[in-house]
Amino acid sequence: MVFQSAIAPGLGPVTSSAAAAGATLTIDLAAIRRNYRALAARLKPGTVCSAVVKADSYGLGAARIAPMLADAGCRHFFVAHLGEAEAIRPLLPAACAIYVLHGVMPGAEAECLAAGATPVLNNLGQIERWAALAKREGRRLPAIVQIDSGMSRLGLPPEEIERLAAEPERLAGIDVHYVMSHLACADEPSHPANRAQLEAFEVRRRLLPAAPASFAASPGILLGPDYHFDLVRPGVALYGVSPVSGVPSPVEPVVRLEARVVQVREIGPGTGVGYGHTYIAERPMRIAAISVGYADGWIRHLGNRGAAFIGAHAAPFIGRISMDSATIDVSAIPGEIADGTPVELIGPHRSVEEVAVDAATIGYEILTNLGTRFHRIYVDA
Repeated sequence: MVFQSAIAPGLGPVTSSAAAAGATLTIDLAAIRRNYRALAARLKPGTVCSAVVKADSYGLGAARIAPMLADAGCRHFFVAHLGEAEAIRPLLPAACAIYVLHGVMPGAEAECLAAGATPVLNNLGQIERWAALAKREGRRLPAIVQIDSGMSRLGLPPEEIERLAAEPERLAGIDVHYVMSHLACADEPSHPANRAQLEAFEVRRRLLPAAPASFAASPGILLGPDYHFDLVRPGVALYGVSPVSGVPSPVEPVVRLEARVVQVREIGPGTGVGYGHTYIAERPMRIAAISVGYADGWIRHLGNRGAAFIGAHAAPFIGRISMDSATIDVSAIPGEIADGTPVELIGPHRSVEEVAVDAATIGYEILTNLGTRFHRIYVDA
């Protein structure tokens, strides 16, 4: 089954048809479903697999993906902001829990409750405000309590954990679904911080009232059952990015991105290409401008790096990436290249991870930067 969309979230129609679009992003819902099940199959018995759908499902469309995962059996979803929870709540069964990783901003507690979202409480202030709302409501309210096990980002630091342990009445009215933490170096399996954080998490969570635990995100799942606890939180792995470099990936690719040729030209030796003339032709060349640029998430650092593909043939990027276009060397591509010729940027010949290496970044950034101007096609075999 194929679903086509020319609608960018919040922007309305961008192109009237696939034929008019400068680039097409194809998202394989069936592959995401298989990835979810493959990750769930790796867990120790009794561990629940949730889904992280923050940042619009890593740029791929939470409105399509979250309901599909619910149909596949997922009942626990994580977002970063309350607005993300409000957007997907009407799309999910009432039995599904939506957890807000940043907790609740001061004054938004009642809005969070009305949205049917569950906050991840990261400090004593958030705990105090959520407990106060529970008291006003006259009922227990669900939450996750996050503790810092060594990442120094979100979660109660050790001194607040000790204070909460000494004053457990602070949790009055709060139904703690999970105590959670987050690994800083899970994408490096041999990093000593992983074991150190695991030990710290075990010690610190036991200072609090007994509750199920959650520790591992995508790369943490591959660290093994010691890290699985009661709930895991895969994100990027669902969307086809290998969570640990150099380790056989348990997931399959999800996206294909194809731009289109806008113009082809012949240039001679000494001709500069693009802004700043960062590429100078050393020989006669045939080059093509393609309809994707940094406004579409094809980040500027990819200038003069890596290659696109026309069929099975590599076409190196030359010159800087512009806002709406990029230039490739098609001198070695056999046959005619005309306006509208499709050019693979991500797909069978160039993975998200390989693009990320060219861009000196990570697959997470490549996915979440993919823009709103693409014609989107959702396939579900």
